[in-house]
Amino acid sequence: MAVLETTIVPRPPYSLALSARLKSDATRFFRDGVLTMALDAGGPAMARVWQRPDGSLAVHLAGAAPAAALERLRFVLAADDDHTAFLRRFENDALIGPPLRRLRGLRPLRTATVAHALLKAVCGQLIQAKAARFLEARLLRMAAPRHKSLCLPPTRRTFAGYAPAELQRNGLVARKATALVRLSREWDVERLRAVDTDAAAHRIERERGLGPWSAGMVCLYGLGRWERGLVGDLGLVKLCAALRGRPAGPDDTRELLEPYGEWAGLASVYLLAGPAVLPTGLPFRRKRTPIPMAHTPRSARSASGRPVNGSSSFTGAVVSAAGETG
Repeated sequence: MAVLETTIVPRPPYSLALSARLKSDATRFFRDGVLTMALDAGGPAMARVWQRPDGSLAVHLAGAAPAAALERLRFVLAADDDHTAFLRRFENDALIGPPLRRLRGLRPLRTATVAHALLKAVCGQLIQAKAARFLEARLLRMAAPRHKSLCLPPTRRTFAGYAPAELQRNGLVARKATALVRLSREWDVERLRAVDTDAAAHRIERERGLGPWSAGMVCLYGLGRWERGLVGDLGLVKLCAALRGRPAGPDDTRELLEPYGEWAGLASVYLLAGPAVLPTGLPFRRKRTPIPMAHTPRSARSASGRPVNGSSSFTGAVVSAAGETG
């Protein structure tokens, strides 16, 4: 293992704390201001990143090919991207202006592989966001190689050797399990890096079981493209309903993001990260929806109602808080 200690100077404004907030998963975690992640670029590597008071990022990398890992790390952090044009253009926007002014340094923390973004999209379809993170971590710990205490980011090979039934036993419903295995065996999603965003999104949406929300997830987090919005995201659906005073759907979220043009993906992130201000002057805050417990036979529950004897409360359908309507 070679060790590389260096400094990344991100394009300002940039906040690691805002960008890494709630982005921990089986491959990385953010704790006490330090982002720790496992990477696989020319061999396994472990990276630790923290932000200095002057805004620069201190980096400690240990791996077989630290220079290659550093390039992958820069992509994940989105440190070299510039979103000042987005901030200037929409800072006075009636809807997105308030979150922009509060969260100026936020950038979407990306996945190290496109396959990982696809996994997040598959796991996040039609289930509550917290449950989706739990399911993703469970699948990665089952299938992905480990590096020290973390899982390495998945590739198409990670799930290609599994039968759908094996993924179902770990909580993924049959339709999603079949789609993930089929895509892993038949399609190298990393090749999407070489095509433009519209072509990549259309290619994803042609796949059975994937839709506009999945395309937005892959483009935003796997490819680092900011022009594809998270159409159909439940948080945005709820925002549309609050704005329009009626039930809303995916088409409403598409209209909501349309004014942001080539920044629709980044606009999605800001609208979901910070409360928007409604025309009434009241802030819109997403309510946390509790995860309903799946049915477990009475004999498998303790007196407190919790499952016992290895039973899991995460075995059935749950309410969506992420979104997939395609």
